[in-house]
Amino acid sequence: MVFSGIPFLYFFLPPLLGLYFLIPGKFSWGIRVKNVLLLVFSLLFYAVGEPKYIWLMLGSILSAYIFAQIIDRLEKGRGILLAVSIGISLIPLLYYKYAGFFTENINSIFGADIPVLRLSLPIGISFYTFQLVSYLADVYRRRVPAQRNPLSLALYVSFFPQLIAGPIVRYSDINEMLDHREHTLENFSAGALRFVVGLGKKILLANTLGELCDLYRSTGEKTMLFTWIYGIAICCQIYFDFSGYSDMAIGLGRIFGFHFIENFNYPYMSKGPAEFWRRWHISLGSWFRDYVYIPMGGNRVSLPRWMFNILTVWFLTGFWHGAGWTFICWGLYFAFFLVLEKFAKPVIDKIPVVLQRIGTLFIVMISFMLFDAATMADFVRNVGNLFNFANLAGAETLYYLRSYAVLLVMALIGCTDYPKRAVLRLAEKTGTAPVMQMLTPVFVTGMLIVCTAYLVDGSFNPFLYFRF
Repeated sequence: MVFSGIPFLYFFLPPLLGLYFLIPGKFSWGIRVKNVLLLVFSLLFYAVGEPKYIWLMLGSILSAYIFAQIIDRLEKGRGILLAVSIGISLIPLLYYKYAGFFTENINSIFGADIPVLRLSLPIGISFYTFQLVSYLADVYRRRVPAQRNPLSLALYVSFFPQLIAGPIVRYSDINEMLDHREHTLENFSAGALRFVVGLGKKILLANTLGELCDLYRSTGEKTMLFTWIYGIAICCQIYFDFSGYSDMAIGLGRIFGFHFIENFNYPYMSKGPAEFWRRWHISLGSWFRDYVYIPMGGNRVSLPRWMFNILTVWFLTGFWHGAGWTFICWGLYFAFFLVLEKFAKPVIDKIPVVLQRIGTLFIVMISFMLFDAATMADFVRNVGNLFNFANLAGAETLYYLRSYAVLLVMALIGCTDYPKRAVLRLAEKTGTAPVMQMLTPVFVTGMLIVCTAYLVDGSFNPFLYFRF
């Protein structure tokens, strides 16, 4: 089940909202009952898509719960228990996501004939595993006490808004909200608005851009112009797909009284790769920073060790996204440019800002062409097509350019903060903030109707980050 689908929008969410807000939240027992309701619906949400793997997630939660209780009470031997508990938490992820990859490479390198496991990847396992690891690490560091109520820990891990594709929510950010949170009309309104904005990004922009990218992959006319169109389209598709899902998750969390961290901050307005990663998938970047990079010494080490730390973190970042060499190369690609940016910063700072942004966009576009490539050979061919001046354009290319030109322009503008700034500036100058508040329900309803019409009319509704 996905947020951008009819079953979720009209058969799962309405009864949950009805039951949830029938329970009075002003009493302490009310919050506990609401939490049980959310847990039941979260497990149902997961079971609809992956019924056989729900026990895997529950087993991981139970293991983390028991180890956290012990680690929290002990004074000695806590480090060993932390390592064991994290190792146990990582086993399902390593087995289901990476066993086939390791086996294939062992067979290739050593000429072995080990049977390759073809396992379906449990949905969201990369996200909830990282949440469990951060919880255990924070209990070990005494940043948070171990959660005594196993149902509360289970809700934290399985809460359906962030279960499938994040953001990666840390226990320390919401532990107080599990027992004490406000349910207000303002929260509901802001959450609903954020949800439909994300829904619009996903259905109206990401899905349509995905169709354009599919056209490029299937065409025999991979001209220079069409390849540039594809490069721009894949960047926009990935952004609207993932940021749209994050918006929906944050909006749903807000409806139920939870405030999740932002996961995107207009990354395509960045002036360099480092800034891009401070704005892109913020929860993942900060997770690797706090639980891998800093424990390894961060940048407070010798230059060779710092470079090793960077390569390790970005190798893991790429590998986290997928069990394939294209993903590993994608992570190392960014490591190269982050190191280059650090050493060349005095020179880069002298370059006009607009050129810094254009250069960053080009680096990012190439990275997402690699991210999207089925093989390294496909990636190399596509990059070569970007500079194939002997094959500039063709009839098919021009047809698709005319067909998707308006969408591409809208997508490029939507990747910036200019629309948001324009709305805020208009509200400040005209004093129409109350009017906009009154129009919010109209906008939410209208967007929901439009997105529903698109869902009913079409069947192209993939979600890229489902595989993670």
